[in-house]
Amino acid sequence: MAQQLFSSSQLSHSLTLSRLMSRNSLLLVLLLLLGLSLPWTGSPLFMFPNKSSSYSYSSLPSNWRDYSLAQAAKFVAKDGTVIVCTVSYPFLPFLNNWLISVSRQKHQDKVLVVAEDYATLYLINKKWPGHAVLIPPALDSKTANNFGSRGFFKFTSRRPRHLLQLLELGYNVMYNDVDIVWLQDPFQYLEGSHDAYFTDDMTGVKPLNHSHDLPPPDRNGVTYICSCMIFLRPTNGAKLLMKKWIEELQDGNKACEGNDQPAFNWALNKTASQVDLYLLSQAAFPTGGLYFNNKTWVEETKGKHVIVHNNYIIGYENKMKRFHDFGLWLVDEHAFESPLGKLE
Repeated sequence: MAQQLFSSSQLSHSLTLSRLMSRNSLLLVLLLLLGLSLPWTGSPLFMFPNKSSSYSYSSLPSNWRDYSLAQAAKFVAKDGTVIVCTVSYPFLPFLNNWLISVSRQKHQDKVLVVAEDYATLYLINKKWPGHAVLIPPALDSKTANNFGSRGFFKFTSRRPRHLLQLLELGYNVMYNDVDIVWLQDPFQYLEGSHDAYFTDDMTGVKPLNHSHDLPPPDRNGVTYICSCMIFLRPTNGAKLLMKKWIEELQDGNKACEGNDQPAFNWALNKTASQVDLYLLSQAAFPTGGLYFNNKTWVEETKGKHVIVHNNYIIGYENKMKRFHDFGLWLVDEHAFESPLGKLE
């Protein structure tokens, strides 16, 4: 009798175990099928979840044309900070290259792409929902505008308006051109609580302990601060600087045609007594004319470089080749590290 009870109990246990194993196997198969059905390389959203947003995916618009800058900033902001870039369709490979470097420093969730054309808006939001916004009017998406061209000026001259609007909304804002690569985390170099942080575009070598004040104008009364990388706090001083930049651009001075950087420098000089300005370290934030052309300096400052700007060169293909030559073109082998994945 006891043997019968034991056999019956053993049989019941075996049946229960068999059912559990069948259920687990079925669950495993379903998970595998689900994994295979996801467009992994095209939209790697599970690698880059936006955990910090106070805005849920369900609150995103069904039509991206209705997506406002305020909505977009609320969706991407983390710790009150937004990282902004402006991009047109031909420069998407450079955007992806920059994004890979930003992702390596774990700051991709904060990125907001201001798309300059609808093709860019739709492509980015298809692959990375909520991280692109278009502020009308849209520009032509077919041509890559070189530095100094009228198209380039139209592309960049709206930048201070976007930055001012984000400041008015209460966000810290970091602006980057997309022909930049991050080698380290730049946020650790934003010392103090200044209104505006920026980099020098001059190629002359500075001492490592150089002043962080706005450099004095040269004999022509001009400073050469780069507008490629700017960090702004939502202070009255930073807002004043952006308003002055907009005002200088509206004056229509011929020196501004094809380039908004002179207007930025005039705005800096005219507001210097009212705005708390901070010049970032040259060793950490070198201009391209120094980094790519002075091997001795690069070797002497090895390990100190944080952000590298691919300027002092004109032309889309030339910029790409230079990045290739210096091992900074990351897209070909590391596209999976970008929130956009591989762009076809």
